[in-house]
Amino acid sequence: MASTSTPLTLPVLPLDGEVVLPGMVVPLDLSDSEVRAAVEAAQAASRTTPGKPRVLLVPRIDGTYANTGVLGTVEQVGRLADGDPGALIRGRGRVRIGAGTTGPGAALWVEGTSVDETVPEPLPGQVAELVKEYKALATAWLRKRGAWQVVDRVQAIDDVSALADNSGYSPFLTTDQKVELLETADPVARLKLATQQLRDHLAEQDVAESIAKDVQEGVDKQQREFLLRRQLEAVRKELRELNGEQEGEESDDYRTRVEAADLPEKVREAALKEVDKLERSSDQSPEGSWIRTWLDTVLEMPWNERTEDAYDIRGAKAVLDAEHSGLEDVKERITEYLAVRKRRDDRGLGVIGGRRGGAVLALVGPPGVGKTSLGESVAHAMGRKFVRVALGGVRDEAEIRGHRRTYVGALPGRVVRAIKEAGSMNPVVLLDEIDKVGSDFRGDPAAALLEVLDPAQNHTFRDHYLEVELDLSDVVFLATANVLEAIPEALADRMEIVRLDGYTEDEKIVIARDHLLPRQLERAGLDKDEVTIDESALRKLAGEYTREAGVRTLERSVARLLRKVAAQHELGERKLPFTVRDEDLRDLIGRPHHVPESAQDPAERRTSVPGVATGLAVTGAGGDVLYVEASLADPETGAAGLTLTGQLGDVMKESAQIALSFLRSHGAELELPVADLKDRGVHIHFPAGAVPKDGPSAGITMTTALASLLSGRLVRTDVAMTGEVSLTGRVLPIGGVKQKLLAAHRAGVTTVIIPKRNEPDLDDVPAEVLDKLDVHAVTDVRQVLELALAPATNGAAPEVPVAA
Repeated sequence: MASTSTPLTLPVLPLDGEVVLPGMVVPLDLSDSEVRAAVEAAQAASRTTPGKPRVLLVPRIDGTYANTGVLGTVEQVGRLADGDPGALIRGRGRVRIGAGTTGPGAALWVEGTSVDETVPEPLPGQVAELVKEYKALATAWLRKRGAWQVVDRVQAIDDVSALADNSGYSPFLTTDQKVELLETADPVARLKLATQQLRDHLAEQDVAESIAKDVQEGVDKQQREFLLRRQLEAVRKELRELNGEQEGEESDDYRTRVEAADLPEKVREAALKEVDKLERSSDQSPEGSWIRTWLDTVLEMPWNERTEDAYDIRGAKAVLDAEHSGLEDVKERITEYLAVRKRRDDRGLGVIGGRRGGAVLALVGPPGVGKTSLGESVAHAMGRKFVRVALGGVRDEAEIRGHRRTYVGALPGRVVRAIKEAGSMNPVVLLDEIDKVGSDFRGDPAAALLEVLDPAQNHTFRDHYLEVELDLSDVVFLATANVLEAIPEALADRMEIVRLDGYTEDEKIVIARDHLLPRQLERAGLDKDEVTIDESALRKLAGEYTREAGVRTLERSVARLLRKVAAQHELGERKLPFTVRDEDLRDLIGRPHHVPESAQDPAERRTSVPGVATGLAVTGAGGDVLYVEASLADPETGAAGLTLTGQLGDVMKESAQIALSFLRSHGAELELPVADLKDRGVHIHFPAGAVPKDGPSAGITMTTALASLLSGRLVRTDVAMTGEVSLTGRVLPIGGVKQKLLAAHRAGVTTVIIPKRNEPDLDDVPAEVLDKLDVHAVTDVRQVLELALAPATNGAAPEVPVAA
């Protein structure tokens, strides 16, 4: 332990911001008045005492002197390296500063007491370990700085006090830390303090070096990556020149293309990840070609491209009227959609909840009514791009949602391809023949369409190939189908059904005159002034040469007619201009194929014998006339029971059973000889036996045919009927009233019987058709028989057809 001894009187040499410890040798500038005064006072005092001049080196921090100073001897006075006068002073030992006193010269004199800093020998074990630790830390620090000579000097110091004071040379210590070392009198405590200060500095230095190393590694990596990219660009340039390619012919810099493209944020992130994979993959890796194909697809998508809707509602309606005759329901729906879009846009409601105001319409109707061409007209009226997606025969779910990218030849789904083809995120997409979609072991495409056609989901549609969200909420989807029942119920529920039930004869004539004839004249190479077709000829074409819900066959007939005229002109057999009249049709295209039943000879009509009734049905080609024939077997053959032919479904077979049971139980009431039904077999046949038929709507037709057979009364030629029959004779409602009435009108029927509960459906039937039809709404089959059966002929016995 240190102890105090030896009182001293010394001149003070203040050190501003500096600390000198015992054992240190420091040069001081004598140009400073206080330093010069202290040295001169020490020199004057040394003349009377032996030894070198002595001064007291005291740190002065912010004008305040420390409590402890260092006894210093003036070793030499001369010139410093810069030529100024200076003195070399060596610190000898600590001095505890006391009161001030007087002395020679201008210096400040103080009384002090020297501090005994000796440590007893031998050193205790803990102190020896502390000395060893300090030397190890000092050696490590000095070696990092390359001060090998100083290492040897530190290792040679054995005195604890001198070793602790040696840390005063450390440049990393602050003035306060040096003052703390100076004022710590105990050598062991002072060495502990010096060791701790050195340990803290080395820890800070390790952290700083680690940070500097990380920063340097990052900089080196960036520089290396930059250098490698420049080298890669140079190699690619050389390869392009070697292959004769132009500089800008095909850019391989996908990163630049992605960063320059106008992509949504999530799509950009996904694309940049793929670019990173591409840069890491080798040219021989097959993954590289997959990534390039994917990036090309993403970059070609019109992510932020949209066409402005034409909000000219009147103009849009005029476009629809000009391009399509009839189809008022669809035109009204498109007009309503545009009006709502306009009002939403005016009020800033274009996007609500991330969804836009798209539409999903299903156009259901027979072939040839203009469903597909209507899609183009809708796009034209709205000012949008149009793209058609054919779904007929599609059986693979991947056709809708895309293939996984892991498969060879993977492609995005048809919906994504349609958006890319349109070049806009809000086109009109026509999903053609959606009822012809099939399903097999590869999945169900109709199920994949559920998300596409759901307005609540399609704003986040995710294709399996792209694997990024695609907003389809602004797309107008138009689906076409011939049979609504063939569409899965869940899919049909997501679409607004608009029925196109076919055209009237007057509408067909307008369509043929305004649309079909000009188009076919152009295809036949004829001018409109060279060949004209009279309206009477068009009416005969529509009524007798074609019998369909649409106008496709009518257009083929017009085309055939014009080709015939053009050929005759080229052969010199006919001169132009020429007007085609109805009497010319037979010579040009032959006899008519569909003569109305009412126009035939009475003996040739199907209903010229008892047991034949005229019904109405709906097929995939629209409404049609259906005949029912009934006959009784010879009682001698013993063939009792009911026989049904004509490819009938289960429902239609049950309707025949119901009709027979009704007549058996109510035959006496209807004055029919029902006894014949007990022992004789009944045969009901539906002609066109190769065509499958099903449904309950032929119930009253079969009842009327059987009643005609038993009573011998003929069924009126001008009467057609449709309706389901119950066991009690009630007439129940059916579907497809509009299509059936249009078919009756085309067939020349003038009287139609329908169920009473189907009367509201008459509002959908065109007025010109209703004006030419006598429609009776009935509730009981007795009313049907009263209307349909002709009066009995003078009470003569009926001629009942007998089955062979």
